[in-house]
Amino acid sequence: MPAEPTDPPEADGADQLGYAEAVAELEEILAELDGDEVDVDVLADRVRRAAELVRLCRRRLDAARVEVTRIVADLEAVGPVGDGGGDPGDASGGDEGPGGLFAAEG
Repeated sequence: MPAEPTDPPEADGADQLGYAEAVAELEEILAELDGDEVDVDVLADRVRRAAELVRLCRRRLDAARVEVTRIVADLEAVGPVGDGGGDPGDASGGDEGPGGLFAAEG
């Protein structure tokens, strides 16, 4: 049985571009399309490429949003700094009482 066709990740290596590069190329295409001398023979190709770049940017933004959400959740799970359970070098308080770790016993 033949394998079912799958969609390629992106044509023309769009997935190889960084977000800033994709945005820059997208801006170039938009400027070209806004111009008075749009070549009708390449119009569909340029619009197709712009759509690929928009999809790439959306994927990158979604991935960044997920990663930032995960990082913030990890930080919230640790708790605030100075709550007594954090960095041993933190002399901001915690459960050591007034004077922190270096208070004279007596």
